[in-house]
Amino acid sequence: RGKDCVVLAVERRALAKLQDPRTIRKIVSVDERSVLAFAGLTADARVLINKTRMEAQSYRLTCEDAPSVEYLARYIARTQQKYTQRGGVRPFGIATLLAGFSEEGQPVLYQTDPAGTHSEWKAQVIGGRNAKSLREFLEKNWEEGLEEEKAVRMGVQALLEVVDSGAKNMEICVVRPGGGKAIMDEKDVDAIVKEIEAEAEEGKTSKAAEE
Repeated sequence: RGKDCVVLAVERRALAKLQDPRTIRKIVSVDERSVLAFAGLTADARVLINKTRMEAQSYRLTCEDAPSVEYLARYIARTQQKYTQRGGVRPFGIATLLAGFSEEGQPVLYQTDPAGTHSEWKAQVIGGRNAKSLREFLEKNWEEGLEEEKAVRMGVQALLEVVDSGAKNMEICVVRPGGGKAIMDEKDVDAIVKEIEAEAEEGKTSKAAEE
């Protein structure tokens, strides 16, 4: 979460050679104001996202206004929780991050998990075995009022800790005021990756020279 944006960074699993990458999306729009990223079972995510979109449309029809990000996070958590206590169903196997802007125009980031809890975060990691180490990385490096460029760079840096093949397996989305969702081009992400790697190499060289 930056000063005037929210950055969602996800790892794309390696695609089969003949697969169309446009059909594999982990970042989707829920409503004009809200963008969702998920980790877990894609089929479960599709069902939960469609339910949430229907709820957002129903809210608009009833209240003649867009639902807040918090309202949608609460709805997702409530739906996930219902599926933990009913007979004949199983819990949704996904965790989500919901990004957008509050009515006051402040960037907000909510997390929900399969148990049905939702909470607001300044920066958060979901999914994967490395979530704990990445969260520690964010705790160390995140600061209040990050500019968009720095927030994007931090997202890429965090993914580099777990992604081997660089920008090819990364998807970076910047959510701006008004619910604008911008997915970054691979070449732009690659430029940031190369810059980070060059700096790391430079740091190693100067360290070796000092020794």
